[in-house]
Amino acid sequence: MAGIKDFRDKVVVITGAGSGIGKATAKAFAAQGADLIVADIRGDRIAETVKEIEDLGGKAVGRELDVADRTQVEAIAKFVIEQRGRVDILYNNAGVGVGGPFEDISLEDWEWLMNINLWGVVYGVHYFLPYMIKRKYGQIINTASGAGLCAIPGLSPYVASKFAVVGFCEALRAELKRHNIGVSAVCPGIINTNITKDSRVHMPEGAKADQDAVVEFYEKRGWPPERVAKAVLKGVRKNRAVIPVGPETWVSWYLKRLSIPLHNAFLALGAKSLISE
Repeated sequence: MAGIKDFRDKVVVITGAGSGIGKATAKAFAAQGADLIVADIRGDRIAETVKEIEDLGGKAVGRELDVADRTQVEAIAKFVIEQRGRVDILYNNAGVGVGGPFEDISLEDWEWLMNINLWGVVYGVHYFLPYMIKRKYGQIINTASGAGLCAIPGLSPYVASKFAVVGFCEALRAELKRHNIGVSAVCPGIINTNITKDSRVHMPEGAKADQDAVVEFYEKRGWPPERVAKAVLKGVRKNRAVIPVGPETWVSWYLKRLSIPLHNAFLALGAKSLISE
């Protein structure tokens, strides 16, 4: 798979497209002439995405979707094939966060996050892949995170899900090469999106990094989601296996590869500064 160079009239499906990275990427593909099917669990948000794309002269259909519900993912796959006859690019982007020390996070929160961040990706690939294999063509993009390359203390469920997505992409990419289907893992760093507001956070009282502080930091210091969208389109054109976004992701990734002891020392320092009371 050499990558998809021209997006004009390509059928692109994006989940989690009601805001943030998904919305920015949908608009970027639409600007290149793609035919979008965008989905989000929030119907109001996805309606806004569709309107913005149409106002820019693009083409989009919106669907309300809970990616943790396999029957809903199966239904949207059938809808896309019935309406468009194919899928050229599948972008499993929907995701959530859970923060706090491991001992303060419930199993219910673990299951909620894994059902979206990991199973939502697996369901998307499972139900759309047969149509891609039939055509021997397509690109699958899955949003992981810089936290899927290098762990971040205080985010153990999120980190576990994103490491899983990166590993899944790596294995899938090798398997699907024979079908001329590319697979990419997107690994953004600090991006200003709604995930910090929509996450479930369980920091101990007096911790330095409570939810309000994290939201404020991301709003002030985070990169705009359009930066990720630009990287995604470039990554699809080149069929890149991993698409890191942001200097913080590159630096931490190379530091880990250079020296595991030094990387672990930074993790320990981060844990102390983030969740100490």
